[in-house]
Amino acid sequence: MVNMRSPTAPEPHELSTRARIRAAAIERFGRDGFGVGVRAIADDAGVSAASVMKVFGSKEALRVACDAYVFRTVHQAKHEVLVEPGAPGAFLGQLARMDEYRPLVGYVLRSIQDGGPHAAEFIEHMVADALDYVADGVAAGTIVPSRDEDARVRYLMGAMFGALMLERLRPGAPADPSEGMLHALGRTALPALELMTEGFLTDRALLDTYLEYVPDPPADADDATG
Repeated sequence: MVNMRSPTAPEPHELSTRARIRAAAIERFGRDGFGVGVRAIADDAGVSAASVMKVFGSKEALRVACDAYVFRTVHQAKHEVLVEPGAPGAFLGQLARMDEYRPLVGYVLRSIQDGGPHAAEFIEHMVADALDYVADGVAAGTIVPSRDEDARVRYLMGAMFGALMLERLRPGAPADPSEGMLHALGRTALPALELMTEGFLTDRALLDTYLEYVPDPPADADDATG
């Protein structure tokens, strides 16, 4: 898993500086990738590069802090909408704050596109988080249980992030990355909610046919070889 340990807690007077640097890094990493220099992030945050190093210690530690913040924010937002009472109101509130979520979504997409071991760990952490809040939703009666929850979560994540990437590449989509992300979020919300709420097929004939041949989820590779 991605290391979720936070760097040494800053002094109280550093809290606003820390948050400002982290927000600037999330925005810049999402827009320009993780090769961007510390100086560019510092300029965006209105601080010196030395201040970034003082607060976070290293660029890698800054990225770990960004990961942790994104994981925490996504988990909380999903839990509010999918599990807690008053979900429709929470969802409306999140729609009104969509511009605030744009940098986080851009950061997640960039983390996935970046590839490599960190991307794999990032995805696995998001899957683990999703399994947690989906299980809470099933227990609360707001989410239908699945025959294979891990597979369903991975499919939904792939569909969601794949749809966002396709929208950003669609002819006529805004060229500006910030506007493009907001446009993509707006375009994918309705079809995602339709599919999750109303379904796609009008009957279950295809599922029943599939279940005749594959009645249970495939065994894990370790089980199959054990």
